Amino acid sequence: MTTPTPYRIHVPDPVLADVRARLERVRWPDEAPGEAWRYGTDLAYMKELVAYWHDKYDWRINEAGLNRFRQFTAPVGGIDVHFIHEPGVGPNPLPLLLSHGWPGSIVEFQRIIPLLTDPARFGGDPADAFTVVAPSLPGYTFSFKPNQRRFGIVEIADVFATLMTDVLGYRRFAAQGGDWGAFVTSVLGGSHPDRLVGIHVNLLAIRRDLTATKPPTPEEQAYLEEVHHWMREETGYQWIQGTKPQTLAYGLTDSPVGLAAWIVEKFRTWSDCHGDVDRRFGKDVLLTNVMLYWVTGAINSSFWPYYARSHSAWPISEDKPIRVPTAYASFPREILHPPRAWAERVYNIQRWTPMSAGGHFAALEEPEALAADVSAFFRTLR
Repeated sequence: MTTPTPYRIHVPDPVLADVRARLERVRWPDEAPGEAWRYGTDLAYMKELVAYWHDKYDWRINEAGLNRFRQFTAPVGGIDVHFIHEPGVGPNPLPLLLSHGWPGSIVEFQRIIPLLTDPARFGGDPADAFTVVAPSLPGYTFSFKPNQRRFGIVEIADVFATLMTDVLGYRRFAAQGGDWGAFVTSVLGGSHPDRLVGIHVNLLAIRRDLTATKPPTPEEQAYLEEVHHWMREETGYQWIQGTKPQTLAYGLTDSPVGLAAWIVEKFRTWSDCHGDVDRRFGKDVLLTNVMLYWVTGAINSSFWPYYARSHSAWPISEDKPIRVPTAYASFPREILHPPRAWAERVYNIQRWTPMSAGGHFAALEEPEALAADVSAFFRTLR
């Protein structure tokens, strides 16, 4: 069995100095007249964010915040996979794999990990404790080195199965994820059911073209309208990342401001922030997430799941449904809300929880609600 190597984040001072120098010589674009954010990331907001980044943001403080978690790397799938590994505090902690997505990172898990690993500290039952394994997706941030092989969702799921079972020795484990992490979690449930106690997702990895009834039910009609809006107004990033990712990578690898604009717009659009992205996340969280992509140079590699998805079959199929017990937490500002009947064609849905607040970045936006739902679901499967 491979022994993981302890890891501690430390960005060299010259890298930080380079970011600062680049922020001092931003070349700003103009902006079309009209409503703020209508055409993409707002110019006035970006000037405010960059001023904060240059004058007030302290990477070392945020780096120390991440380093309070136990971190390791291990060779899996031909690369060094980076992961948080936090032991649970309780009589029999259940191993839980947490998977993030794009444009997120392990930054998403800072608030939820303590809730899951030590529930008694927050007034919960220690019997609900999890031992959390939260990797950086292969090709993302600290699981990236220049010119390494690329990973789609199916390959990432296989890497995580190997990490959990062959490296860490967890013969059976639970899994949770959102965004691409929900796809990874779903593929794990379909491809490695013998290793999974169950899966919990806050995004359903089902095809958008499943057949509706005639006439559509109200739930189907609402979903079809969501999909129409999503495809018309919100998928530009998918098309470029899924077809010509290399071209985009030049600009985002060279400009920290360009990188921040590309990423922060998604946090605003996909979250339950009512237009105020700072209120929901805070500039430090947003910038720390951007910094993980910047200091590792991983943005190009992080696009690869989109390219793989655009050039291969859909990884989850109603022809081969997922049999492991599945829970879904439906956050109101998630990007899409498929009907439960459609989800049940693909998943073995055992729990379906409509949430009162939150969006795409559930672990950051509503960590208490998400942790409670994860705990309630797996309580019956331990």
